[in-house]
Amino acid sequence: MKYRIPASSIPAEQTLPLRVAFWLLDSPRLGQASSVKRFAGNLLKQPAREGVVEAQSRLGQMLCRDCGNNRDRRIGLEMLRQAARAGDRRAQLELGRLCSQPRINEPQQARYWLEQAASQGSHEAKRLLSRLPLKP
Repeated sequence: MKYRIPASSIPAEQTLPLRVAFWLLDSPRLGQASSVKRFAGNLLKQPAREGVVEAQSRLGQMLCRDCGNNRDRRIGLEMLRQAARAGDRRAQLELGRLCSQPRINEPQQARYWLEQAASQGSHEAKRLLSRLPLKP
C-alpha cells in the first residue's frame, strides 16, 4: 500500500502547485471552466500519485464528477478510496454519495463511508445516512 502524506508535511516549494490548483477549483468563476479544471487536474496529478491526501481527494472528486468516460471515473473512485482510507472527510462523504447512487449501487459501502464522514462531524453525511435504507 502506498504511503500517505498530509499536505502540512510537504516542503513549501512543492505546495505551490497544490495551492494554485485548489485556488482555481475554489474560484466561483474560474472553477467552472473545463480548461481550468483540466489545468488544475494536471497540477494535482503528481502530488496525488505521491500520496498527498488532499490532492487525491480533490482529483478523485473532479474525475468522478466531471469526466465522461469510465476509465477516468474508475481512477477517480480509486483516488477517493485512497484519500478516504487516509481519513479525508470530503473523500469519505463523496465516496458514500457515489456508492449510494444507482450507477454504483453499493449500499453497504455507502453506509460505511457516510458513517466515517459523520463520525468526523459531517452534517451532510448524517443527512444522507438518514435517507439510506436500514441495514438488512
